[in-house]
Amino acid sequence: MFSLPPKSPKISCKMGKHLTLSQRYTISVLKKQQMSQKDIALIIGRDKSVISRELSRNKDNRSDKYRFDLAQRKCNIRHAEKPKHIRFTDEIKEQVIKALENKYSPEQITGRFRLENKNIVSHETIYRFVWQNKKNGGELYTNLRNRGKKYRKRGCKKDKRGSIQNRVDIDMRPAIVEKKERFGDFEADTIIGKNHKKAMMTLNDRATGYGFIRKLESKDANILASKTIHALSKFQNYTHTITSDNGHEFAKHEKIAKTLNIDFYFAKPYHSWERGANENYNRLVRQYFPKGMDFDKITFGEIRKVQNELNNRPRKRLAFFTPKEILEKLNIFSKVAFIT
Repeated sequence: MFSLPPKSPKISCKMGKHLTLSQRYTISVLKKQQMSQKDIALIIGRDKSVISRELSRNKDNRSDKYRFDLAQRKCNIRHAEKPKHIRFTDEIKEQVIKALENKYSPEQITGRFRLENKNIVSHETIYRFVWQNKKNGGELYTNLRNRGKKYRKRGCKKDKRGSIQNRVDIDMRPAIVEKKERFGDFEADTIIGKNHKKAMMTLNDRATGYGFIRKLESKDANILASKTIHALSKFQNYTHTITSDNGHEFAKHEKIAKTLNIDFYFAKPYHSWERGANENYNRLVRQYFPKGMDFDKITFGEIRKVQNELNNRPRKRLAFFTPKEILEKLNIFSKVAFIT
């Protein structure tokens, strides 16, 4: 009675909801045979209203005839011009911009929003949004950790720095520290200000990412030791180890270890990956206090604000929970009676 239509390499309308090219060909043939719309609908398995609408909207307006190929083209054009659903709405963009200004990375934004069951786009979409903003003269990219720059690890064949007396090498550190399964294994380092005047000490827990930032008037080892002891004093019963680099500001490591009743270890010179958690933490801190900044002008309140923001920033490795939320789950704050 009628033959199958030729195969089409591209059919943009989907099966099911929309008529296919084959169904349109069938309608065209049956229509030429003057079959009723009701009977055509029964043959192709669609409602008669679908046939009526198809014949009305996809016919040749000049000849008033229905041709399957023309109908298919009209369908394709309509779907191409149809307004698309926009997921990245202005409302979501405003929330993304606010999160970026709070120094959240695109992955942290996406992960945290999903954790809170909020509508959000992928982190790749957020990155594209940031780079388009930069191309248009915007400054959203300045909130990113690396600002689009590639991170280059430092390296040196020989360690030119002097040795620290009675240092205990990281090779002696218990294996449990490497597993990042308990709170209380900290990594430490210093961040230097403009012209190497003033510095900041950073301490962060390997497992939870919870951290402390303290301003140093100088890199004197006694000052750093006092700041470290003060920062961890309320967590003393939960602190097990500290691992630092080989800067001379950590020369009073024995004083720290004895006062806090912990073990103090040193990474190998220029093996920054052995303190990877702290290296990453310092990069977060540098978002707020970039290189070349005069630390003289930074107040205690500003440092505490940054410390609290980082402790309340979601982390990918924590399933986008924050370090503070993890400590709350561990019930550590209530035990030390310490709230940030």
